[in-house]
Amino acid sequence: QVQLVESGGGLVQAGGSLRLSCAASRRTFSSYSMGWFRQAPGKEREFVAAISRSGDNSNYADSVKGRFTISVDSAKPTVYLQMNSLKPEDTAVYYCAAGYALLNDYRYWGQGTQVTVSS
Repeated sequence: QVQLVESGGGLVQAGGSLRLSCAASRRTFSSYSMGWFRQAPGKEREFVAAISRSGDNSNYADSVKGRFTISVDSAKPTVYLQMNSLKPEDTAVYYCAAGYALLNDYRYWGQGTQVTVSS
């Protein structure tokens, strides 16, 4: 089965940066689009960013546009989420997902990595 392993979370002050990584098999990266979601305490899981299999197209939630960048290295293979200008409201567990972005059908999920942004 598909396994997604996130890393790079941690504690950072507001205005700081973190880079999340999600490692998977080459088969996974060649078969699916990749995305990032997050879930804050007491809230539903929400979409953050997604990237096409080719890496040519990406999509972001309005709340992170201009601050976060999703990218993929198909050779490793790994998908990244570069997070800049972090805000306390970005605090959440961040999940990597694989699926069909155009259909909003993400079928496989990592276990998540905690991101905490202090004031």
